[in-house]
Amino acid sequence: MTDKERIKVQKRYQVARLLGTVVLMFIFGFALVPLYNVLCDITGLNGRSSTNFAAGDAQAAQRVDTSRTVTVEIVTTVNASAPWTFKAVTERLQLHPGEFVTARVVAENQEASAKTIQAVPSVLPYKAARYVHKTACFCFDQQQFGAQQQREMPVVFTVDPELPAEVQTITMSYTLFELTDTASAQGR
Repeated sequence: MTDKERIKVQKRYQVARLLGTVVLMFIFGFALVPLYNVLCDITGLNGRSSTNFAAGDAQAAQRVDTSRTVTVEIVTTVNASAPWTFKAVTERLQLHPGEFVTARVVAENQEASAKTIQAVPSVLPYKAARYVHKTACFCFDQQQFGAQQQREMPVVFTVDPELPAEVQTITMSYTLFELTDTASAQGR
């Protein structure tokens, strides 16, 4: 084989490797979405706790385990330096797994114009996320606030009786994001 032929073969091999790399990167890009969703479901990141009840799940949640008590802490934060007040009315509560409870938070728009917000939830420890079942939550939808408006917002949830016994405290965290510019752009 001459040098020219060898160089030609090497160039073809290099092009094939580069095309293969591009194809693998493309496949990996598509696989990231379902992988991210699985990660969020498992860990509770991005508020992915179990929120949809099937009929069997609702019946299972009605079994209240009165033999133990779980502490649930509600933590609230405002993203960046937005002029909002956002705090938990119910900062800490005790419940029996399977018991439905309502926690409340208060948000206040301190600006002189209407705003749109959304709270992004997360659950800690991560292994507890799949056992927290929210039936109603202010975090499910964007919230519209008028100028200087204050509102109390509920989250109704239960902790599945199947929660591992070593988990005695669950922290439900909500971070408030202002979406006024985003909501306005989507409405156009």
